[in-house]
Amino acid sequence: MRFCICGGGGLGHVVAGWLAGRAVADVSIYSEHAEKWNDSLTLFLPDGTTLDGRIDKVSSDPAIVRDSDCVLLCYPGFKIRDALLKLRPHLKKDCYVGTVFSSTGFFFEAPNILPESQPLWGFQRVPFISRVREYGRSASLLGFKPSLDIAVERVDNAAKEAFAAELSRMFDRPVHLLSNYYEASLSNSNPILHPARLYDLFGGENEGKIRPRMVYFYEEWTEHAAQLLIDMDKELFDVLETLPVRKGFLPRILDYYESSDAASLAAKLRSIPAFKGIPAPMVQTEDGWIADWSSRYFTEDFPYGLRYICLLARKNNVEVPLLESILQWGEEKIMQR
Repeated sequence: MRFCICGGGGLGHVVAGWLAGRAVADVSIYSEHAEKWNDSLTLFLPDGTTLDGRIDKVSSDPAIVRDSDCVLLCYPGFKIRDALLKLRPHLKKDCYVGTVFSSTGFFFEAPNILPESQPLWGFQRVPFISRVREYGRSASLLGFKPSLDIAVERVDNAAKEAFAAELSRMFDRPVHLLSNYYEASLSNSNPILHPARLYDLFGGENEGKIRPRMVYFYEEWTEHAAQLLIDMDKELFDVLETLPVRKGFLPRILDYYESSDAASLAAKLRSIPAFKGIPAPMVQTEDGWIADWSSRYFTEDFPYGLRYICLLARKNNVEVPLLESILQWGEEKIMQR
């Protein structure tokens, strides 16, 4: 398979390194910084070993995708629309165009941009925990997912099964097909988890508050933020009740974090080792620490996460007053930055 990775962040590096290093696909890279890429890529694995793979070609010209059988966008939500518009004239009609993480709006944007016959696909969760070591030359694969869930649209069931089997071979993990793109796109992770904590930190009674120090996003998670998250999760599930999704495809937030109420959920989030040391989006001023409205916590999770949930709620006449109010607050802050 001729596989084109679009984007040069941690995930772009690691997916490219994994596929090229194991020689399971011909890998090309579409990047705004093509001149920084080497023709080979070293991937450092969790067990201390490395993979060295050859990159077939690298370019900042979107025409690089013209021979690709599969394209994978490794972009944040705000870059997806522009990337699709640039790639559209160069895509083969049977090229599978997808996203490394579906809850950033890909499946809501792509159908309006790409031809109706263009196959679309996306991971529900990112396949790897990734980090760039030396841009264009090396990266670290910090963690694997035991299995991968994907949505595939605009092809028949046999083609979906064949595509999932091919991805399973390439990623060396079981790949399961979701029922539809809703199951890949709608999540109670970043699209509501981050806004709940952001509103707790910088909205309501804390509006305009100046702090004497930087606050930790998870290690200092409050019961108020946990209750907001629980209530937002309930409204999200009210929306899911109106959609053609399988019962149980997404666990309730309390079930996922093995908690029973706001106090236990806050304690759980404060205790997770992987969340340690993550700062809240803040900047230091002469007077103290304030919100950084330009952070991707705001510019990604409100307009390219929470907004799509609210749009579906409106379309299906579901009342989600808390989600709507927090979305409005976040969008106003982004506009004012």
